[in-house]
Amino acid sequence: MLRSNALKRALADGKPVFGLINSIPSPLVVEMIGYAGYDFVILDMEHVCVNPETLENMVRAAECAGLSALVRVPNAAPEAICRALDCGALGIVVPHVRNRAEAEQAVAASRYHPLGKRGISGGRTTGFGTIDLPTYFERVNAEIMVVLMIEDREGIDNLDDIMSVTGIDMVLEGAVDLSQSYGVPGQAQHPEVRAAIATIADGCDRHQLHFCAIPRSPEQLHHWQARGVQAYLLGDDRSVSFRALKAHVGGMRNPGPGAACGAEGKAAPRTPP
Repeated sequence: MLRSNALKRALADGKPVFGLINSIPSPLVVEMIGYAGYDFVILDMEHVCVNPETLENMVRAAECAGLSALVRVPNAAPEAICRALDCGALGIVVPHVRNRAEAEQAVAASRYHPLGKRGISGGRTTGFGTIDLPTYFERVNAEIMVVLMIEDREGIDNLDDIMSVTGIDMVLEGAVDLSQSYGVPGQAQHPEVRAAIATIADGCDRHQLHFCAIPRSPEQLHHWQARGVQAYLLGDDRSVSFRALKAHVGGMRNPGPGAACGAEGKAAPRTPP
């Protein structure tokens, strides 16, 4: 049955929230992200090959760990959004939103009448029919989040049109794709890219939308905190896992005093002097 969206409640209460993109299509990894203390996870279906059955089990894993699961769909197509939400996700993340029509399509596909045109299905989100449909529709419209990604110069140019669409909950920047759109591919810290991200944040302030920052340094985190930003995306599980693995084996190859750990988390024995 559709759960209460703790992420949405935390944002409404003014609390800071921290999330991670899931790029390793495994329920076990999703569960670990929840128990590690993240508030939300974005299950990636834009760049990751994940089948619908696995996605549903990843959502279940998030529910077990008290984690709000959003799904990054490939685009604003109603078919992709419907499938992601029918498996129990608490929201969708739509990449490369460039204009008002795409924003309107995303909202309409995510909610039921009178707020949208989402296709109706039973299954696990209705508790297999144990909740009556009018109550279910009301719950969906209250709990589901619509998050848009602005990753193109065209999206920046149409920002106010996009953000004026009723039903958007949060906006996420996409610095790397923005860098390509501005002709400086791969330069996420280029002044034009940083200015575009600031424009997105300013637009969210004007339209009273939550802005989700992706801090790439402690200084950027402090900057967004000073601006009152509540939502932070801290990279993806592949990069976090790789860094942890690399640090672990590096510590074993070049142990410092008390630096290396054995397989069971105990300090590795040191060679006597």
